[in-house]
Amino acid sequence: MVTSRPSKRVSVTASKRPAVGPQAGQAHPGMLSQSRETTVIPTATITVLGTGAWGTSLAYVANANPENAVRTWSRRSPEPLESVLEGAEVLVIAISMKGIVELSKRIRRIGLDEKTIIVTATKGLDPETHLSPSSIWQSAFPNNPIAVLSGPNLSKEIDRGQPAATVVASKDEAAAQKVQALMSHDRFRVYTNGDPLGTELGGTLKNVMAIAVGACDGLNLGTNAKCALMTRALPEMVRVGVRLGADPETFLGLAGLGDMLATCSSNLSRNYRVGYGLAHGKSMNQILKELGSTAEGVNTTEVLLEIAKEHGISVPIAKAVHALIHGRIDAKSAVDLLMDRDLKPETLGLL
Repeated sequence: MVTSRPSKRVSVTASKRPAVGPQAGQAHPGMLSQSRETTVIPTATITVLGTGAWGTSLAYVANANPENAVRTWSRRSPEPLESVLEGAEVLVIAISMKGIVELSKRIRRIGLDEKTIIVTATKGLDPETHLSPSSIWQSAFPNNPIAVLSGPNLSKEIDRGQPAATVVASKDEAAAQKVQALMSHDRFRVYTNGDPLGTELGGTLKNVMAIAVGACDGLNLGTNAKCALMTRALPEMVRVGVRLGADPETFLGLAGLGDMLATCSSNLSRNYRVGYGLAHGKSMNQILKELGSTAEGVNTTEVLLEIAKEHGISVPIAKAVHALIHGRIDAKSAVDLLMDRDLKPETLGLL
């Protein structure tokens, strides 16, 4: 595991607006107070691809450090992608899973400096190859350092300047520590570890579990049922992760248990709201229309069941969620399905 080192604290100051993206050194409204006494010349260039809720939050997090020059881009941006890639020391990818393969191919055609650190903040699995985002980026750019950023990070809370913590995981310790230093500030604490796959899977698989917990709350089944469900969800995630090569300890940290608790405990979570809506008899089309954005847990459930079948992994909660999403059973029947399973000893299999 990569040992987390203390990051220097930065006081936010105003600095010159970069050519693309929000003002360097300017935090999101409510994030941090600013001092205009000092002008800081940015020394690190960070490009964030994706201007949805998560990408926008990460851009403002990066901007809270006045030493960062932050540029943002989406497919609707007037600037060409080439212009925001040039000179980027850190490239943060915050787009949905469905666009990862195409974007990686596009950037590969353009070309990317081998020193650029690619940080993936996407949560999901590719439906065709079952690969995680970091695996796709590593395959496309084998000589670049790849890092994964994931944790209990509800974007709306980060936007309000409420304290949060996250994990940056990479097999390249120096790359992880550089991203840690660039992204850390008084309201966003960054830890590091050396298990990018486990960190990524923790953030991906918990979305499936959040749908289940949302349905549980939608049925008003109470605290006992909700806590039992979340507790049993953790070893289900670990079984998948360990079989795919992840470190089980990662799932006990921010990227596993932490992210699951946040996603399963807040109506700010899109995946939680999917389950809650299904429990109230809404159709998937209606729910997704109301969300107005991606709920990655829906697509992840499909891939997860394929992986579980291929590797012979027991995933009873994911199976129930899959049946619920596809309308084969209603939320109450999904609960009955889990409660009526054969009795057995409690085996967590975490360590």
